[in-house]
Amino acid sequence: MPIALAPMEGLVDAPLRDLITRMGGVDWCVTEFLRVTGSLLPAAAFRRIAPEHAHGWRTPAGTPVRLQLLGSDPASLADNAARGAELGAPVLDLNFGCPAPTVNKHGGGAALLDNPEQLYRIASTVRAALPAGVPLTAKMRLGLRDTELTLDCARALDSAGISELVVHARTKVEGYRPPAHWQWVAHVKEVVAARVWANGEVWNLQDWQDIRHESGVDDIMIGRGLVVRPDLARRIAAMNSGTEVAPLDWHEMLELLRQMARHMHDAAPQGNYLPFRLKQWLKLLMLPSGWSHEAGELFRQVRSLTRASDCLDVLSRTGEAVQ
Repeated sequence: MPIALAPMEGLVDAPLRDLITRMGGVDWCVTEFLRVTGSLLPAAAFRRIAPEHAHGWRTPAGTPVRLQLLGSDPASLADNAARGAELGAPVLDLNFGCPAPTVNKHGGGAALLDNPEQLYRIASTVRAALPAGVPLTAKMRLGLRDTELTLDCARALDSAGISELVVHARTKVEGYRPPAHWQWVAHVKEVVAARVWANGEVWNLQDWQDIRHESGVDDIMIGRGLVVRPDLARRIAAMNSGTEVAPLDWHEMLELLRQMARHMHDAAPQGNYLPFRLKQWLKLLMLPSGWSHEAGELFRQVRSLTRASDCLDVLSRTGEAVQ
């Protein structure tokens, strides 16, 4: 009953993939999308989006990393997929689920779900460009505005030769608003031969049990739930083995925040990336499934900060560092 860490643009980058996969229980993860707009990207672009390439496309914990591409031109995507495979990417993934307006207005991500024929052209062209031993996978939502074309899109991708399909059980216009329509994953599973993964609104152990029951699949991808509760996959793995592990407490979560902050400060000590990312993560931790009180108090302390060093100072003074 594997667990995958979902790709989330601007959030689940290499440092966060490292932290979450070190907690245990994650079977594989995916890069943020590499946008393809018509040209063959240089090798540096692939290495930047996937620093794990230097370690055999694995996180420091040894978790495999797949390369995700986003675009709408079949030939360009095929050329760049082949380049990714040449650079060692073990699996190529196509993004047909991103709901961001900046992506959709250029015909990428979930915007393509109104055109199953184009999905087929993209996936079949990319599949033909890849070595036989490199799997092609895809991630999709239920549709752009509704579920009218859900099964047509799934069939198109399946016919094109993908080996796995992750279904985020919401439409583009639903964004991240609950609920996720897990029963639609079951409908997709009925019409494709590809291995199907369910995704959307898994925040805790009960959600994990419920999504498996309603979707009819055991393969689950988790995004925000693992960002808010980085130990969720580890606890799921323990439940699978008939054991139980204690959940993270706030002091341990705080140490993860410190580790991320130190990593980002070392990489860019003068930039504002660390303050932005720290506030971004704290906002997610303030959700009901997280540590709303503790994270909210810490967020208030860093809200106005713009320098990485000031953020590190606040983190060092907050609570007792876990050794």
